[in-house]
Amino acid sequence: MSQLNDLKLKIEAKITADGLDPVAVKGKIGLRAGKLLAFITPSTPDDPESISKLKAAAKEVLNLTL
Repeated sequence: MSQLNDLKLKIEAKITADGLDPVAVKGKIGLRAGKLLAFITPSTPDDPESISKLKAAAKEVLNLTL
């Protein structure tokens, strides 16, 4: 499984735990990260820039440190 997919799963768990609107929050994170969460799968190749952007977006939108 890719690191990007692991990050996606942690973000989705936080959204569910906080009872947030998944469509709105995932959209905000995807726009900030430049990669929509719906397109991240276990076979998505990791690249350091995408990982960094996704972590920064999760921190900005959810205050989630990954």
